[in-house]
Amino acid sequence: MVDRAAVKDLTSFIVDSVEKARAVERPFFHLEFDRVFPEDMYERILGALPVYEDYRPMSGRSKGHVRDDGTPTRVKIDLFPEYIRVLPAAKRAVWEVVGRALCSAEVQNAFVRRLAKPLEKRFGARFAETGFYPIPILTRDIPGYEIAPHTDTRWKGITVQLYLPRDNTHTHVGTIFHGVKADGTLEREAQMKFARNSGYAFAVGTDTWHSADPVGADVDTRDSILLTYFVDSGLLPILKNRTKRIGNFVRNEVRQLTRG
Repeated sequence: MVDRAAVKDLTSFIVDSVEKARAVERPFFHLEFDRVFPEDMYERILGALPVYEDYRPMSGRSKGHVRDDGTPTRVKIDLFPEYIRVLPAAKRAVWEVVGRALCSAEVQNAFVRRLAKPLEKRFGARFAETGFYPIPILTRDIPGYEIAPHTDTRWKGITVQLYLPRDNTHTHVGTIFHGVKADGTLEREAQMKFARNSGYAFAVGTDTWHSADPVGADVDTRDSILLTYFVDSGLLPILKNRTKRIGNFVRNEVRQLTRG
Protein backbone atom coordinates (compact mmCIF):
# COMPACT_ATOMS: atom_id res chain seq x y z
CA MET A 1 0.00 0.00 0.00
CA VAL A 2 1.50 3.31 -1.09
CA ASP A 3 1.79 5.98 1.62
CA ARG A 4 -0.11 8.72 -0.19
CA ALA A 5 0.51 11.27 2.55
CA ALA A 6 4.25 10.68 2.25
CA VAL A 7 4.05 11.06 -1.54
CA LYS A 8 2.17 14.35 -1.15
CA ASP A 9 4.66 15.71 1.40
CA LEU A 10 7.68 14.70 -0.67
CA THR A 11 6.15 16.13 -3.82
CA SER A 12 5.65 19.48 -2.10
CA PHE A 13 9.22 19.49 -0.82
CA ILE A 14 10.69 18.71 -4.26
CA VAL A 15 8.55 21.41 -5.88
CA ASP A 16 9.89 23.88 -3.33
CA SER A 17 13.45 22.70 -4.07
CA VAL A 18 12.92 23.29 -7.79
CA GLU A 19 11.49 26.75 -7.15
CA LYS A 20 14.50 27.63 -4.97
CA ALA A 21 17.15 26.19 -7.29
CA ARG A 22 19.82 28.54 -8.63
CA ALA A 23 19.38 29.53 -12.27
CA VAL A 24 22.73 29.64 -14.08
CA GLU A 25 23.12 31.01 -17.60
CA ARG A 26 26.47 29.54 -18.68
CA PRO A 27 27.49 27.55 -20.53
CA PHE A 28 23.78 26.97 -21.12
CA PHE A 29 20.77 27.71 -18.96
CA HIS A 30 20.42 25.21 -16.12
CA LEU A 31 19.28 24.84 -12.54
CA GLU A 32 21.47 23.77 -9.63
CA PHE A 33 20.11 22.18 -6.42
CA ASP A 34 21.63 22.16 -2.95
CA ARG A 35 18.89 20.23 -1.13
CA VAL A 36 16.55 18.13 -3.22
CA PHE A 37 15.04 15.89 -0.53
CA PRO A 38 14.30 16.37 3.18
CA GLU A 39 17.31 15.16 5.17
CA ASP A 40 15.42 12.28 6.79
CA MET A 41 14.20 11.09 3.40
CA TYR A 42 17.70 11.40 1.97
CA GLU A 43 19.00 9.08 4.70
CA ARG A 44 16.17 6.65 3.96
CA ILE A 45 17.10 6.73 0.27
CA LEU A 46 20.72 5.89 1.08
CA GLY A 47 19.56 3.03 3.28
CA ALA A 48 17.30 1.72 0.52
CA LEU A 49 19.90 1.59 -2.26
CA PRO A 50 19.65 -1.83 -3.93
CA VAL A 51 22.50 -4.29 -4.24
CA TYR A 52 24.33 -4.39 -7.58
CA GLU A 53 22.55 -7.57 -8.69
CA ASP A 54 19.16 -5.85 -8.51
CA TYR A 55 20.09 -3.41 -11.28
CA ARG A 56 20.15 -4.08 -15.01
CA PRO A 57 22.61 -2.77 -17.62
CA MET A 58 21.97 0.72 -18.90
CA SER A 59 21.08 1.18 -22.57
CA GLY A 60 21.70 4.20 -24.76
CA ARG A 61 25.06 5.94 -25.05
CA SER A 62 26.46 4.22 -21.97
CA LYS A 63 25.62 0.64 -22.97
CA GLY A 64 29.01 0.07 -24.57
CA HIS A 65 30.92 0.82 -21.36
CA VAL A 66 31.89 -2.51 -19.86
CA ARG A 67 34.92 -3.77 -18.02
CA ASP A 68 37.24 -6.36 -19.53
CA ASP A 69 35.35 -9.04 -17.60
CA GLY A 70 32.06 -7.92 -19.16
CA THR A 71 30.73 -6.07 -16.10
CA PRO A 72 28.65 -3.02 -17.14
CA THR A 73 29.94 0.22 -15.63
CA ARG A 74 26.47 1.79 -15.51
CA VAL A 75 23.38 -0.06 -14.34
CA LYS A 76 19.86 1.08 -13.50
CA ILE A 77 16.46 0.39 -12.00
CA ASP A 78 13.44 2.24 -13.35
CA LEU A 79 11.51 3.70 -10.41
CA PHE A 80 8.20 2.35 -11.66
CA PRO A 81 6.08 -0.13 -9.67
CA GLU A 82 6.71 -2.98 -12.10
CA TYR A 83 10.47 -2.82 -11.47
CA ILE A 84 10.78 -2.03 -7.77
CA ARG A 85 8.30 -4.76 -6.80
CA VAL A 86 11.20 -7.24 -6.69
CA LEU A 87 12.99 -5.28 -3.94
CA PRO A 88 12.66 -6.10 -0.23
CA ALA A 89 9.54 -4.54 1.28
CA ALA A 90 11.37 -1.87 3.31
CA LYS A 91 13.34 -0.67 0.30
CA ARG A 92 10.33 -0.90 -2.00
CA ALA A 93 8.33 1.37 0.31
CA VAL A 94 10.95 4.13 -0.02
CA TRP A 95 11.24 3.92 -3.78
CA GLU A 96 7.46 3.82 -4.27
CA VAL A 97 7.22 7.20 -2.56
CA VAL A 98 10.22 8.68 -4.38
CA GLY A 99 9.15 7.38 -7.79
CA ARG A 100 5.59 8.63 -7.49
CA ALA A 101 6.70 12.05 -6.26
CA LEU A 102 9.17 12.46 -9.11
CA CYS A 103 6.52 11.47 -11.66
CA SER A 104 3.94 13.89 -10.27
CA ALA A 105 2.38 16.64 -12.34
CA GLU A 106 3.34 19.15 -9.66
CA VAL A 107 7.07 18.43 -9.97
CA GLN A 108 6.86 18.44 -13.78
CA ASN A 109 5.06 21.78 -13.79
CA ALA A 110 7.71 23.25 -11.49
CA PHE A 111 10.48 22.24 -13.88
CA VAL A 112 8.57 23.66 -16.83
CA ARG A 113 8.11 26.97 -15.01
CA ARG A 114 11.75 27.26 -14.01
CA LEU A 115 13.05 26.17 -17.42
CA ALA A 116 10.59 28.35 -19.35
CA LYS A 117 13.29 30.33 -21.15
CA PRO A 118 15.04 27.42 -22.95
CA LEU A 119 11.79 25.49 -23.38
CA GLU A 120 10.23 28.45 -25.17
CA LYS A 121 13.31 28.70 -27.37
CA ARG A 122 12.86 25.10 -28.47
CA PHE A 123 9.08 24.63 -28.47
CA GLY A 124 7.79 28.14 -29.06
CA ALA A 125 5.41 30.42 -27.19
CA ARG A 126 3.05 27.56 -26.31
CA PHE A 127 5.84 25.50 -24.73
CA ALA A 128 3.79 25.00 -21.54
CA GLU A 129 1.33 22.90 -23.56
CA THR A 130 4.03 20.45 -24.63
CA GLY A 131 3.40 16.97 -23.28
CA PHE A 132 6.16 15.26 -21.31
CA TYR A 133 6.55 11.66 -20.12
CA PRO A 134 8.66 11.40 -16.95
CA ILE A 135 10.93 8.41 -16.50
CA PRO A 136 12.84 8.29 -13.20
CA ILE A 137 15.66 5.78 -12.98
CA LEU A 138 18.05 4.96 -10.19
CA THR A 139 21.54 4.60 -11.66
CA ARG A 140 24.80 3.24 -10.33
CA ASP A 141 28.16 3.93 -11.96
CA ILE A 142 31.26 1.99 -10.95
CA PRO A 143 34.96 2.59 -11.72
CA GLY A 144 35.52 2.68 -15.47
CA TYR A 145 32.31 4.50 -16.33
CA GLU A 146 32.66 7.57 -18.55
CA ILE A 147 30.71 9.33 -21.27
CA ALA A 148 32.01 11.63 -23.97
CA PRO A 149 30.63 15.14 -24.57
CA HIS A 150 27.16 14.95 -26.10
CA THR A 151 23.80 16.63 -26.29
CA ASP A 152 20.78 14.52 -25.44
CA THR A 153 18.50 13.07 -28.09
CA ARG A 154 15.69 15.22 -29.48
CA TRP A 155 13.21 12.78 -27.94
CA LYS A 156 14.11 14.26 -24.55
CA GLY A 157 12.72 17.56 -23.33
CA ILE A 158 14.22 17.97 -19.84
CA THR A 159 17.15 16.20 -18.18
CA VAL A 160 17.49 16.08 -14.40
CA GLN A 161 20.19 14.34 -12.36
CA LEU A 162 20.01 14.08 -8.59
CA TYR A 163 23.20 12.97 -6.85
CA LEU A 164 23.12 10.42 -4.02
CA PRO A 165 26.58 10.18 -2.40
CA ARG A 166 26.89 9.23 1.26
CA ASP A 167 29.37 12.04 1.84
CA ASN A 168 31.21 14.75 -0.06
CA THR A 169 34.48 12.86 -0.50
CA HIS A 170 34.28 12.59 -4.28
CA THR A 171 32.75 15.86 -5.47
CA HIS A 172 35.13 15.79 -8.47
CA VAL A 173 33.11 13.12 -10.34
CA GLY A 174 30.13 15.35 -11.12
CA THR A 175 28.83 16.04 -14.62
CA ILE A 176 30.83 18.45 -16.79
CA PHE A 177 29.13 21.16 -18.85
CA HIS A 178 30.76 22.35 -22.07
CA GLY A 179 30.54 25.61 -23.96
CA VAL A 180 30.99 25.95 -27.70
CA LYS A 181 33.78 28.22 -28.95
CA ALA A 182 33.48 30.45 -32.02
CA ASP A 183 35.36 27.84 -34.08
CA GLY A 184 32.90 25.13 -33.05
CA THR A 185 35.16 23.30 -30.61
CA LEU A 186 34.07 22.49 -27.08
CA GLU A 187 35.57 23.74 -23.85
CA ARG A 188 34.88 22.72 -20.26
CA GLU A 189 33.15 25.63 -18.56
CA ALA A 190 31.55 24.16 -15.47
CA GLN A 191 31.39 21.00 -13.42
CA MET A 192 28.64 20.01 -11.07
CA LYS A 193 29.80 18.83 -7.65
CA PHE A 194 28.92 15.26 -6.81
CA ALA A 195 27.71 16.35 -3.39
CA ARG A 196 25.09 15.03 -1.00
CA ASN A 197 21.48 15.76 -1.90
CA SER A 198 22.40 17.98 -4.84
CA GLY A 199 21.77 17.96 -8.57
CA TYR A 200 20.98 19.88 -11.71
CA ALA A 201 18.39 20.21 -14.47
CA PHE A 202 18.31 21.63 -17.98
CA ALA A 203 16.00 21.77 -20.97
CA VAL A 204 17.51 19.72 -23.76
CA GLY A 205 18.80 21.79 -26.66
CA THR A 206 21.44 21.79 -29.37
CA ASP A 207 23.87 23.58 -27.04
CA THR A 208 23.52 21.42 -23.92
CA TRP A 209 26.86 19.62 -24.22
CA HIS A 210 27.81 17.57 -21.17
CA SER A 211 30.04 14.66 -20.27
CA ALA A 212 31.52 12.65 -17.42
CA ASP A 213 35.19 11.89 -16.81
CA PRO A 214 36.16 8.28 -16.11
CA VAL A 215 35.17 7.17 -12.62
CA GLY A 216 38.37 6.23 -10.85
CA ALA A 217 39.20 3.30 -8.63
CA ASP A 218 38.98 5.58 -5.59
CA VAL A 219 35.18 5.71 -6.01
CA ASP A 220 33.11 2.72 -4.90
CA THR A 221 29.86 3.77 -6.60
CA ARG A 222 28.48 6.91 -8.20
CA ASP A 223 24.78 6.71 -7.37
CA SER A 224 22.18 9.11 -8.73
CA ILE A 225 18.63 9.46 -9.97
CA LEU A 226 18.16 10.40 -13.60
CA LEU A 227 14.76 11.96 -14.18
CA THR A 228 14.15 12.38 -17.89
CA TYR A 229 11.10 14.10 -19.34
CA PHE A 230 10.60 12.67 -22.81
CA VAL A 231 8.64 14.71 -25.31
CA ASP A 232 5.13 13.26 -25.33
CA SER A 233 3.28 15.36 -27.91
CA GLY A 234 2.17 13.81 -31.17
CA LEU A 235 1.29 10.22 -32.04
CA LEU A 236 4.82 8.94 -32.68
CA PRO A 237 6.39 10.14 -29.38
CA ILE A 238 3.38 8.92 -27.39
CA LEU A 239 3.59 5.45 -28.97
CA LYS A 240 7.36 5.38 -28.61
CA ASN A 241 7.33 6.22 -24.91
CA ARG A 242 4.73 3.62 -23.96
CA THR A 243 6.11 0.91 -26.25
CA LYS A 244 9.56 1.46 -24.77
CA ARG A 245 8.23 1.08 -21.24
CA ILE A 246 6.44 -2.14 -22.15
CA GLY A 247 9.49 -3.49 -23.97
CA ASN A 248 11.78 -2.70 -21.05
CA PHE A 249 9.37 -4.42 -18.69
CA VAL A 250 9.31 -7.59 -20.80
CA ARG A 251 13.10 -7.68 -21.00
CA ASN A 252 13.36 -7.17 -17.25
CA GLU A 253 10.89 -10.00 -16.59
CA VAL A 254 12.96 -12.34 -18.79
CA ARG A 255 16.07 -11.28 -16.87
CA GLN A 256 14.39 -12.00 -13.53
CA LEU A 257 13.35 -15.46 -14.73
CA THR A 258 16.86 -16.31 -15.90
CA ARG A 259 18.27 -15.10 -12.57
CA GLY A 260 15.91 -17.36 -10.69
